[in-house]
Amino acid sequence: MEPAVSANTVLWLAFAVAFLFGAIGQKTHFCTMGAVSDIVNMGDWSRMRMWLLAIGVAILGSAALHAAGLIDLDKSIYRTPTFTWLSYLIGGFSFGIGMVLASGCGSKTLIRIGGGNLKSLVVFAVLGLVAYMTMRGFLGVFRVNVLEKAAITFPGGQDVPALLAAAGMAPKTAFALAVFAIGGGLTAFCLLRRDFWTLDNLLGGFGIGLAVVAAWYVSGHIGYLAEDPETLQEAFIATNSGRMESLTFVAPQAYSLELLMLWSDTSRKVTFAIATVLGVIAGAGAWALASGSFRWEGFAGVEDTANHLLGAALMGFGGVTAMGCTVGQGITGFSTLALGSIVTFLAICAGAAATLRYQFWRMMREV
Repeated sequence: MEPAVSANTVLWLAFAVAFLFGAIGQKTHFCTMGAVSDIVNMGDWSRMRMWLLAIGVAILGSAALHAAGLIDLDKSIYRTPTFTWLSYLIGGFSFGIGMVLASGCGSKTLIRIGGGNLKSLVVFAVLGLVAYMTMRGFLGVFRVNVLEKAAITFPGGQDVPALLAAAGMAPKTAFALAVFAIGGGLTAFCLLRRDFWTLDNLLGGFGIGLAVVAAWYVSGHIGYLAEDPETLQEAFIATNSGRMESLTFVAPQAYSLELLMLWSDTSRKVTFAIATVLGVIAGAGAWALASGSFRWEGFAGVEDTANHLLGAALMGFGGVTAMGCTVGQGITGFSTLALGSIVTFLAICAGAAATLRYQFWRMMREV
């Protein structure tokens, strides 16, 4: 029996969702590094509220799909019983440092490429290479044999609803409480400030959050096979992990490089993750050209080049080690209410803030 939906359908839908993500990101200047920078340097929470609104919307939307039986968040990579706390802390902190040095996170790198930033092409290549080495190369050995050994196992799962249920709360009550307290709380925190109500802030927060929800629906519902005709097992069409996926932008850059390098190997195919990488670049490029904001930009000098190279490497290592980036863990993973995603989000913010403060201290010392 043939699947009701083809892989091409899933891939084009993934591309379309990512295209909108890229266009919205380019239009609204959605930037997680900028969000932390604005707080540290100016005390301005506007862009952070945009990020937090995206998280809140993603939590509420993903929970609605889960409650309706359209997707099963337990089938994502985030709700695992194993809580690798050291990987989340080291990976997240490394990623936070890297995104400051490289002038933006993984998603911002793709958006900048669409906008004509040649520096981001270099970041893309180095980030993807180091991410691949961290997945399957010598850095992967260190990750698995050292960092992932520090772990706690939660038999019921590491997501907040499961932890509340393990403490004695009824599962449905635990789920509802966690969703409305965290997702609703973050959304309210953002929307209760009237000065936050600008077109870009609302479009960025709601648009990015709903893009994550839409990607869950494409992969977890449209691309779901209860029984693969070849393996006779449950499957998700065109995903690298073999599980339900949404938007994330570190490992997908590695998969994209792998496909380009092994193009003649007919067993290599465009996957959900690769389609989203292409979609973000295309969407950002389309908006940049339409709005007249497309600009070619290169490195300013040796120090600028070195910072971007080091930052890209730290993001590649940190993103894989922490199982996601500012979007992959900070929004997509957070939408599942996984404890590891929340810890990674905080570690990324801490790493970015520490680096920004160091840069400010260094600048003041040179004055």
